[in-house]
Amino acid sequence: MTSVLRLLLLSLSLLHHSLSTTADNYIHKKTRFRPELLSDLSTKTHPTTIFEVTKPIQLPKTKPCSYLLLQHDFGFTYGSPPVLANYTPPLNCPSQNFAKIVLQWEATCKGTQFDRIFGVWLGGVELLRSCTAEPTASGIVWTVKKDITRYYSLLMNNQTLAVFLGNLVNAVYTGVYHVKITVHFYPAEVNSGNSVRGYGSSADLILPISQNIPSNDGLWFRIGNSADTTSEKFMIPQNAYRAVVEVYVSFHENDEFWYSNFPNNFITANNISTQRGNGAFREVVVALDGMEIGAVWPFTVIYTGGFNPLLWTPITGIGSFDLPSYDIEVTPFLGTILDGKTHEFAFRVANALNVWLIDANLHVWLDKKSAKTEGQLLKHSVLPAVVTLVSNFTGINGNFLTTVNKSVSSVGWVKSSLGKIATNATQRFDFSNFMVFGKDGDLQIVNQIINFNESSSSLFSTKSSKRFPLYLYSEEVDKGNGTLSEVTNLTLGYNELGVKDGGSGFSVSSLKNLQTGQGVLIRKRNSIVAGRGSTQQAYQYGDSKFCYFRNVSSLNNAILHDEEGKTCRKKFPVPIDF
Repeated sequence: MTSVLRLLLLSLSLLHHSLSTTADNYIHKKTRFRPELLSDLSTKTHPTTIFEVTKPIQLPKTKPCSYLLLQHDFGFTYGSPPVLANYTPPLNCPSQNFAKIVLQWEATCKGTQFDRIFGVWLGGVELLRSCTAEPTASGIVWTVKKDITRYYSLLMNNQTLAVFLGNLVNAVYTGVYHVKITVHFYPAEVNSGNSVRGYGSSADLILPISQNIPSNDGLWFRIGNSADTTSEKFMIPQNAYRAVVEVYVSFHENDEFWYSNFPNNFITANNISTQRGNGAFREVVVALDGMEIGAVWPFTVIYTGGFNPLLWTPITGIGSFDLPSYDIEVTPFLGTILDGKTHEFAFRVANALNVWLIDANLHVWLDKKSAKTEGQLLKHSVLPAVVTLVSNFTGINGNFLTTVNKSVSSVGWVKSSLGKIATNATQRFDFSNFMVFGKDGDLQIVNQIINFNESSSSLFSTKSSKRFPLYLYSEEVDKGNGTLSEVTNLTLGYNELGVKDGGSGFSVSSLKNLQTGQGVLIRKRNSIVAGRGSTQQAYQYGDSKFCYFRNVSSLNNAILHDEEGKTCRKKFPVPIDF
């Protein structure tokens, strides 16, 4: 059997179990990029702290009011409803004027377990989507802190907290995730003017675009193919003057590594049976009442069990502990939904394979001096994604270049007590994926870049330029006697340049975040017997008020170097280009 066919057959087989539950889509399948569970290769006798490199949250000097929202042990939770808890606002806090609100997730686990996707919702509004760390026999601990200040209006009302973490515990998978969720409210400093109220800060109303409780799964919608469209109806107050839809998205199973999926012409020409097709491009399309208003070309989050789990301990992948959400400006379309009637958001994923998890939050700003605002959409243009595939292959060796570009633009106006304000929003996307198959299927190389530029303006304006580079080198080497060596080299980047004009001057921010990793797994008759993982990360953030850098590296569960500081550096530790 050729190596590529062996790989493709592995990608079709389940690891060990097949559950007849709604959570079947999260059972990890054996692929070259999703290895079987590792034995504990470290010699540690105490728990390892796993962390994602990100900038610290800027906090005021005030003492927070902290509340434990939930403490729960997630064992066999596949096919079970989310864990629920009653939430009440922090009425006993000395001040209700908060400068910062922080959600804190703390978890421990010990034994053997896969990474699991999980979500935290409040009143149906998703606050956090994340991936668990993979445990070891000696145990792991990790903490995620997320700034949730933008959800202020939601947090000031009684709500139902819902947490879904689909886990499987039996004689093989022994890890139970012990979880604590806390929220910290930091009062604004006296006379600082630093609070969450005011235009450009938190919305006055946040509506969930998600599934209703109860659900034997998370509150996200599930998309299994490119023909799937999922939708949710909503209604907004008639005095809205701004609206933004915040989209959460994650990809799993046959599309977990969508950027490495085989082109369909390659599959057909070689008569290969595989579920990992449809090529390397994916797009989340967002529609309002049947009209496309924007898109998400997602960042390539790599979960903690992807490629080689030793790459992600103790430094986890970019975005894996706090998956990014994506904002789409709805303000130019307000005139079409200010009629007091029900409207509908819908989502689909171009080229999707099973399964994508999607939901959204609609942030709405209200004019408290007016019972009704007005608006009109003047112009709307969508230049759809144009996909170009250039193929050059002989048999199972060759290369493929996929390029895509797209733009969406909208112009309108909104009239409120603030006056008649012109509104516009623009998205521009560029995608390039160069893929190589070599050595009769034993070698795959992916070199991909996503460029995403967006801008919006109404009472204030924002511009953002994002660049997501990805490089993957994956090679399988037959060592004989049933032993295979799987080599993985990775480069992953998340770079962003942002400009805001709030009426009192410009604010510029810059993020350069680059992660590289090199790993080897030794597999003998489908059991991993040895491995090595080395990861390096350089992170630098700066704006007009705050700077932060961190340069850290690890090898096989141990930190080799860790340097951080709160000063701006003129030179980045490694070269990154926008």
